[in-house]
Amino acid sequence: MSQTTYHVTGMTCGHCVQSVTEEVGALDGVTGVKVDLPTGAVTVTSAKELAIDDVRAAVEEAGYQLAS
Repeated sequence: MSQTTYHVTGMTCGHCVQSVTEEVGALDGVTGVKVDLPTGAVTVTSAKELAIDDVRAAVEEAGYQLAS
C-alpha cells in the first residue's frame, strides 16, 4: 500500500475536486483519492507506487497542473 500527496494548482471549486478525484481515481491501482481544496493537496492511496507521469497526465486530463 502506498500513500502520496501531490500539490495541484488551479482548483477553485467542488467541480474541480470532483474532476481531479475522478481522473486520478481511474489510474490502475488507485484505491482512494482525498482532495483538500484550500491547499491544493491531493492525497492518493494506491496498491502500488504510481508513476509521476501517470499522475501528471490524469491531473492534466482533468484540466489542472501538478505543482513542481
